[in-house]
Amino acid sequence: MQATGLPAPDAEALAHSAHLIALLRETIAAHGPLPFSAYMERCLYAPGLGYYSAGSRKFGAHGDFVTSAELGPVFARCVAAALAPSLQVLGSGADWLELGGGSGAFAEHVLLALASRDALPARYRMLEPSAELRERQQVRLREHLPENLFARLSWIDRPPEQGWRGVLFANEVIDALPATRFTLRDGEVFEEYVTLDGAGAFVRQDRPADALTAQAVRHLEQRLGRPLDDGYRSELLPQLPYWMQAVAGTLQQGLALFVDYGYPRAEYYQPQRHGGTLRAFYRQRVHEDVFFHPGLQDLTASVDFSALAEAGAAAGLDLAAYVPQGRFLQAAGIAQAHAEAAAGQDDAGIYALAQEIKRLMLPEAMGERFQAMLFTRGMAAAPLPAELLLADRRARL
Repeated sequence: MQATGLPAPDAEALAHSAHLIALLRETIAAHGPLPFSAYMERCLYAPGLGYYSAGSRKFGAHGDFVTSAELGPVFARCVAAALAPSLQVLGSGADWLELGGGSGAFAEHVLLALASRDALPARYRMLEPSAELRERQQVRLREHLPENLFARLSWIDRPPEQGWRGVLFANEVIDALPATRFTLRDGEVFEEYVTLDGAGAFVRQDRPADALTAQAVRHLEQRLGRPLDDGYRSELLPQLPYWMQAVAGTLQQGLALFVDYGYPRAEYYQPQRHGGTLRAFYRQRVHEDVFFHPGLQDLTASVDFSALAEAGAAAGLDLAAYVPQGRFLQAAGIAQAHAEAAAGQDDAGIYALAQEIKRLMLPEAMGERFQAMLFTRGMAAAPLPAELLLADRRARL
């Protein structure tokens, strides 16, 4: 089961993964092959066993991957600069809702930045279903934030059910939604499942797609204006419109900002990308073995931003801007954010900030691979940076 070139987990981690493997095997034995989306959901979110539900360190240099928010304070300062004027327009009763808080680093830095701009939300809510991550976030934020800022924080495990005003923010969330894998054979749509071979190892199996998946693939082909080739394999999120309605449906007035890696539809489903975008992250390494020690690695697929724009429209949101992360940060004043963060730093701190800026901005790093999509609702004239609106690339969607 050891993937070539990847470091071996320790005995405790192996035992943890073995529990999840046993659960997956029992499920398949009892109910038959699992749709890949169900396999991915259990690997990431099974209570107490899934990657995001258990206790391993995931974020930062000592984890499995690094997000923009984990690099340092600059990313959060830029988001605060871009959205603070809108928060001020929304007034003192506005909230901030962050989907998935990671280590808590973003909440820490953005609250400090919003305080400096006199644009604090009435409440900062973190939708974090993982009890383990919630505890880590609380420990960090209690230690790093002034008491008056920490008092604005609250944690929820499901989207708000009552109407609210403010900002919805999600950084690298959609790529972790369980993806449906599909392929085409003689023009028919098949869905990828996970089953067991004679030795009990996980293997892929293609089965005729159900109506929802087949319809989603036909919609994709219609939007592309061409049929997908036989043998073409990729992924999509048929549940995305329902997920968007669930997380943003009660936002009555405000903004929703999604930052993630991905492409517009025409680039996502290029003929040469015939194997899809599914991959795994393990100890700062990217690889393709999604069966490597379930529960110990992140599984992810790139975001189809055209589909995200459609899901936002279906949920009643207005698309305000779609730009590469680098252009978003530039429009939000990254030079000023860097200068503010550098004040009083020693040489080591200055160097760390320079490395952070490079990773955030360089096209081959995060500057072009990551995209920012901003929606509004009930704010026809949201006070957004002019350069952000000028850089809008929605025509590519």
